[in-house]
Amino acid sequence: MNKVHYTVTGLQNTTMKTQIKNVLNELEGVQMVNVDLGRGSIEVAYNEATDEGQIKQCIEHVGCKIE
Repeated sequence: MNKVHYTVTGLQNTTMKTQIKNVLNELEGVQMVNVDLGRGSIEVAYNEATDEGQIKQCIEHVGCKIE
């Protein structure tokens, strides 16, 4: 299992947090999603079925910018 941690900007409220969790959990191979509003961070655990580029696209699609 792989883990990736992103610091993001634009993570404004619990609605966005829920949207990010929902969209990432729909990706095949994603095992865990942890969104920290206070720190502006997202941690994702995934297996080889998931491409890290897909994870980044999902986060940016919701409206966050990866630093």
